[in-house]
Amino acid sequence: MTSRDLIKVEKLVKYFPIYSRGVLFKKEVGLVHAVDKITFSIRRNETFGLVGESGCGKTTTARLILNLVEPTSGKVFFEEENVFDKFQSANRKEKLELRRKMQLVFQNPYGSLDPRMTVFDIISEPFVIHKHVAKSQWKENVYKLLELVGLEEYHAERYPHEFSGGQRQRICIARALAVEPQFLVADEPVSSLDVSIRAQILNLLGELQESIGLTYLYISHDLSSVRQISHRVAVMYLGEIVELADTDELFKEPLHPYTEALIRAVPIPDPKAKSMKIVLPGEVPSPINPPPGCRFHPRCPRAKLLCKEEKPGLFEVNPNHLVACHP
Repeated sequence: MTSRDLIKVEKLVKYFPIYSRGVLFKKEVGLVHAVDKITFSIRRNETFGLVGESGCGKTTTARLILNLVEPTSGKVFFEEENVFDKFQSANRKEKLELRRKMQLVFQNPYGSLDPRMTVFDIISEPFVIHKHVAKSQWKENVYKLLELVGLEEYHAERYPHEFSGGQRQRICIARALAVEPQFLVADEPVSSLDVSIRAQILNLLGELQESIGLTYLYISHDLSSVRQISHRVAVMYLGEIVELADTDELFKEPLHPYTEALIRAVPIPDPKAKSMKIVLPGEVPSPINPPPGCRFHPRCPRAKLLCKEEKPGLFEVNPNHLVACHP
């Protein structure tokens, strides 16, 4: 871990057990390989994109980093401090201090806001929990946060149902910023919004990063938004990272066939442009029983015998460009 890194993930693993339920007892009959030995780092003031198909382990990775899900094995470091050890051994005050530094913006702005609470109550709730702001300053801080995310002071007295989807997501961002975090996980924050509103939220995230110095883990299956906001991108497939590179490098020269297929699937806003889409055969294998060797080999157009027998490591092929693929 270098001084530039804020987050370091080392060989992170999460398996979810599957049980068969009997009348008197339950028995473990399998494991879902949600995240399998992934390693990467996120630099300070960087937006790190994490992409892949639904079910590939993106959200589980984020929840592991935030210690919202207990890992099977592996380590996560925040400012060179082991996150899992901290939450196991620290007292409540120390845990809350770490929680303040790492926050989450949920995917669904309609489901992540309590409909019975006003915007003021929603944004000031972190003040109640963390007690880092004097009660006499709550009103002023809430108004500042609303202004920061592009809303007005009078919005504080309204309820979530009175806002559009984009406005609700701004409220969610304001709530996350209420504890003055350094690291923010944005889990598909624009997937449920209209295209025009998506651009506004992405621009807001970029402006906040510049003004506050935030570090983002941006999760999405929308490569267009990932390309717009991310500095580096990691591509996940069936619980593993198959490629990691600077954003421009990844989109200009994808080295893994799965990454190439994802990029080719992005619609081109030109009706005269010839489609270069790559249709992958078959379906995504079950994470309960992933294939041996390279997990992508059953669908890979370039698969060889070696791919079926030996798992490729994540190697640096070009400067800062890593790929898990046999040459």
